[in-house]
Amino acid sequence: MTQNSVQEAVPAAEDEAAREATLEDGSGEGPGDGRRAPRKHRVLRWSAMVLAVLIVGTAGAGYVYYRHLNANIEQQELNLGDEKIPEPTPNAAGQTPLNILLIGSDARDSKENQELGGARETFGSTPLADVQMLVHLSADRSNMSVVSMPRDTLVKIPKCTDPDDGTVYPASDGRVMTNQSLGHGGPGCTVATWQELTGIHIDHFLMVDFAGVVSMADAIGGVPVCVDANIHSRDSQGHGSGLKLEEGTHPVKGEQALQWLRTRYGFEDGSDLARAKAQHMYMNSMVRELRENATLSNPNKLRRLAEKATEALTVDPGLNSVKKLYDLSTELRKVEPEHITMTTMPNRYVGARVEPTEDAEQLFRLVREDISLDGGDTKDTKKKTGPTQGDQGPDDPAAEDAEIPVLVQNGTRTDTLGAAPDRAGTVAELLVDEGFTRAVADQSASLSEKTTVVRYPSADLEGDAAAVAEALGLEPSTVRRSTDVSGVTLVVGADWREGTTYKAPKENNEVPETAEALNGADDEACMKVNPAFTW
Repeated sequence: MTQNSVQEAVPAAEDEAAREATLEDGSGEGPGDGRRAPRKHRVLRWSAMVLAVLIVGTAGAGYVYYRHLNANIEQQELNLGDEKIPEPTPNAAGQTPLNILLIGSDARDSKENQELGGARETFGSTPLADVQMLVHLSADRSNMSVVSMPRDTLVKIPKCTDPDDGTVYPASDGRVMTNQSLGHGGPGCTVATWQELTGIHIDHFLMVDFAGVVSMADAIGGVPVCVDANIHSRDSQGHGSGLKLEEGTHPVKGEQALQWLRTRYGFEDGSDLARAKAQHMYMNSMVRELRENATLSNPNKLRRLAEKATEALTVDPGLNSVKKLYDLSTELRKVEPEHITMTTMPNRYVGARVEPTEDAEQLFRLVREDISLDGGDTKDTKKKTGPTQGDQGPDDPAAEDAEIPVLVQNGTRTDTLGAAPDRAGTVAELLVDEGFTRAVADQSASLSEKTTVVRYPSADLEGDAAAVAEALGLEPSTVRRSTDVSGVTLVVGADWREGTTYKAPKENNEVPETAEALNGADDEACMKVNPAFTW
């Protein structure tokens, strides 16, 4: 395809995309007529490549090729859980943020993936979501935030239903590693797990496999990466990605790019936290390279990238065509590298695993409220853009106040302070005075909750929970659905240790230092090499 033919094909491709959009409402045969592509566990091990696809876009293909690319793309359902997080409230200009979950797995489901992934003992086993990154694009498209969750984070996986065979996976009994969520029916359960943990509405997910990473990296060209010493990621037992680089900055592509993104043995302390940092550096460098590398305007290179990308991608129905991916790429391209911030979910070790800390909730809140992580957010218009629940009201109306049972728990205990005496009883009495005569205090346990929250277990109790929050002057964002409770449950947090009137704490909109933020324009970042893996 020549440059001229590509230019001539653009209107035809766009016209076809428009025709396809009319089919996707279910009115005819097409990607939106209710049929779902067969599920294959061809998923993203290394999510950096997906960002490349989105930034480059693929709208320059002609009609036939356009249809061919669409046929390459696989799709699965977005959310397999019962939790339905409300969409964010539009800002003053009517814009809403976008949240895209990039999911990766260790699946060895093809000969090519097995050769690249190794670990013969895992061939054919249930895939694990070993890489999970949430990409948040601000409502005004001025900034982008990325939050990585370590694969061994302990979370509660909600009940999920496999869309292919109807298998119901019950909620996990206690906390388990987050990477197990992919095996509970597919990527839609990983989405459900994220939403329940963070309270963030997720709009889309994207996945790509081992082989796709290698072929796409070759199509894009090299991405510069830096190590502060010679590295060989291989120990005496054969563990490691095999990455071998000399000290300094080097372009990596193909299988070497995959090795960089997989490397744990050899970077810093050898943990998944170090691996996430290396992935962040790679993504930032790739974004800069794509913006600066004029050769990607070459139609043959762009076509090759489009082919490899669509073959590797598995997406939700909202991204199941080249036009939809191109539209998303157009939105992402609006953000300059200096306004892209990579972070890792703040965590602490629990044995060999990790768990979210209070700083993690701080980071999640900033994303929920669309507050920039790059330090450039000074406008009040970007605040209070959380769930629409408080503006539009819950779908389920509240019962009469006197008919709503409410369990009140004391969650005022902190790391340094014991529980405030009888807070559950005091607040339960407040609710009774407000007409919630079935409110009772739970005297059985002293909990630790940073902020006051109202939890409810199912959609039919959402309105009741919202009524309780409103009666006490709590923000709508404090109302959260959770499988941890069996009815409307008010947990009085450490932000309300005394008094009978709730005063919302002054919000700190700083990015926690424990998130290890990395700016997208930082071209001097360099991975520290563990001395045991140098040569």
